[in-house]
Parts: sequence; C-alpha cells; structure tokens
Amino acid sequence: MSQRMNLGELAPEGYRAVLGLEKYLAKSLDARLLDLVKLRASLLNGCAYCIDLHGTDLVKQGADLREVLAVGAWWEFPGFDARERAALALTDAVTKLGERGVSDEVWDTARAAFTDKEVADLILAIGTINLWNRIGVTTRMHPEV
Repeated sequence: MSQRMNLGELAPEGYRAVLGLEKYLAKSLDARLLDLVKLRASLLNGCAYCIDLHGTDLVKQGADLREVLAVGAWWEFPGFDARERAALALTDAVTKLGERGVSDEVWDTARAAFTDKEVADLILAIGTINLWNRIGVTTRMHPEV
C-alpha cells in the first residue's frame, strides 16, 4: 500500500500551522504525558504511522515495553498514575466523542488531576493528534520498517 499524497508538500501552509500547535504543546505538556495521549488516540484511530512514532518516542524517554503496550488497555494496567489515567480517559472520550460528548465523570476527573490550563492544553493535544491520525490514515502514511 503506497502513500496517496504528501500533505506537507501540497498544503505547506496548513501543515506548518498544525506543526505550530505541536511546538506549543511540546512546551506546555510533559513529554511522557503527551506521548501517552498521542499513542492512545492513534491506537483508537488505527494510525500505524503515529502508533510507531509515539510508541518509539515513549521508549526513547525511558518507558518500558510493558507500559507502551499497556496503553491499549490503560484502565487495566496499574502502572499509570492518577494524572496519566485521567489524561488517557479524556483522550478516549474526546477521540470517540459520542452523541453526548465527554461525560461529567471524565471531565471532573481530568479537572481534579490537572489545572485549567493543563486541561485546555490536553484538549488541544487530543484534537491535534486526532487531526494527524486522520491525515495519516487518509493518505496512507506508514512507518519505515
């Protein structure tokens, strides 16, 4: 399966705008937390390119393989702390955004674990990785193997 198009070449201004969000988020959120969120959304969206990228980034940051694999069933894995669990739950809710949106329970848990600014940044991060996933899946981006 070959890549359908290179969005960065065809729409460079829009692509740079999304990269601008990435630069902001890298300064605003902890790298491990950000990659956990990105990996979880990518797993839900089936984006092989992003799964490879963010799983690899977590390993480079010192996460062991068990933690990376456990992102797929984070609610069952005792190795994530309360903040990580709240961020992963928010990621699930925002990524799967059902008919009723994000539940009060998920929202209240996130608000208890993070400052308002951190919740705002998490929402931006989740939205941004969902956009990258949609770009990757639609254009058939794939990791180098």
